[in-house]
Amino acid sequence: MPVNYTPPLPEQLLPVPGVALGTAPARIKGWSRDDLLLVSLAQGTRAAGVFTRNRFCAAPVTVCREHLAARRPVRALVVNAGNANAGTGAAGIAAARAVCSAVGEIIGCSTEEVLPFSTGVIMEPLPVQRVIAALPACRSALAEANWTAAARTIMTTDTVPKAASRRVRADGVELTVTGIAKGAGMIAPNMATLLTFVATDAPIAHELLDELVREIADESFNRITIDGDTSTNDSFVLLATRQAQIAPIERRSDRRLGPVREAIAGVAVELAQAIVRDGEGATKFITIVVEGGRDDAESDRVARSIAHSPLVKTAFFASDPNLGRILCAIGNAGIDDLDPNRVSFWLDEVAVVAEGARGASYREEDGKRVMTKPEIAVRVALGRGHASSKLWTCDLSHDYVSINADYRS
Repeated sequence: MPVNYTPPLPEQLLPVPGVALGTAPARIKGWSRDDLLLVSLAQGTRAAGVFTRNRFCAAPVTVCREHLAARRPVRALVVNAGNANAGTGAAGIAAARAVCSAVGEIIGCSTEEVLPFSTGVIMEPLPVQRVIAALPACRSALAEANWTAAARTIMTTDTVPKAASRRVRADGVELTVTGIAKGAGMIAPNMATLLTFVATDAPIAHELLDELVREIADESFNRITIDGDTSTNDSFVLLATRQAQIAPIERRSDRRLGPVREAIAGVAVELAQAIVRDGEGATKFITIVVEGGRDDAESDRVARSIAHSPLVKTAFFASDPNLGRILCAIGNAGIDDLDPNRVSFWLDEVAVVAEGARGASYREEDGKRVMTKPEIAVRVALGRGHASSKLWTCDLSHDYVSINADYRS
C-alpha cells in the first residue's frame, strides 16, 4: 500500500468545464477492468507537453510531439494501459495514427487534433483493433465527473489511482485545476512509467502554456525518482480549455497568473509525490535536500547519487542506520574538488556527520529511531556555496523485485 497516501474521493475531484472523460475495457492485456480512456475537449482547448528523453521513445510520444508541433487546438486524448507501443518501429507509429484517426471520426475532429498515449509492456504490438472497437463505449461513457474512473483506467502496477484538484478565483470567477497521474516504477527525474494529465478552464495563451508545463515539470515530476529508470513513454500534458469567462491570460505580468500557476503546480507536486508514495514495493517516503552547492546542477547531482544508490535505498528499507552508505553516495557524485571536511548531513533533526566526520552527539539509536519512520528527511550541506536541490524518493524492498519479476505474467 502507498506510504501515507489516500486517493481523493470521486466527489473531491472537481470537474473542469470543457473536459469529459469516458472509459471502457479494451482487454489489451487480458484484464477485465477498463483499460482505455477517451478524453473529449472543448473546441479551442490548448495543450502543451513534456516527454521522455529516452531515445527509444514510444510511438505515441512521437505522434504527440508531431501533433503538438502543429500548434493547433486539441480536441481529444486517448490513453491505453497494458501495452506501451514502444520498440515497435514503423508499425507502432502507424498504430498510434490509426487510433487517432478513429478517435477523430468519433469526436468529429481531425486526426492531428488527437493526442495518443500508451503505457504497459514494451516491444509488444499494440492491438489496434481492440482499441478501436472499444472507443464507442468510451464515447458513451463520457462525463465531466469521471476523473476517478480515468485515473484508475490508466494504472499498471499502481496500487491506487492518483488524482488531485484545486480551485482559485480570478476576476471574481472560480477557476478549476484537476489532474490525474499513473506511475509506480521506471520513474526517474528526467522527464522530459509516468503519465500525467492536468486540465484547467483558465484561458491561458498557448505560448505561456508551453513555458508553464516545462517549469512545473521541473518543480514536480523532475523532482522524483523511484528506481533511476526513465521510461519510453513518460508524458506530462497541461490542458487549458479556456472555458472560464474571463479575459485571456497572455503575459507573465498578468496578476491573475500567480494564483493559477500556484494551483497547477500544487496539483503537479501532489501527483508527483503520490507516484513516489506508491512506488513499487515502497515502505518509506524520503525527502532529500542538498544545500550549499556551488550551483543547482552539482546539488542535484549529489541528491540523485543518494536517491539512486541501491545500498542507501535498501538500508532505508531495513531501517538500518548504516549511514556510511549516504556518505559514500555523496562522495560518488562526481564532484572532483569536493572537500569532505566541509560536508555535513542530517536525518530529520539528527546530526549524523559534521564537517566530514561522525557527529560528536550522534548515537546509532537516534539514527535507528529516524530510519523506522515511514517519512524521512535527509539534509546534506556541502559547504561550497548557496545553491540547493530537492528530490523525493523511496526505499527499495523485496517487493520491488517481485513486482518487476512478475510484471509480464
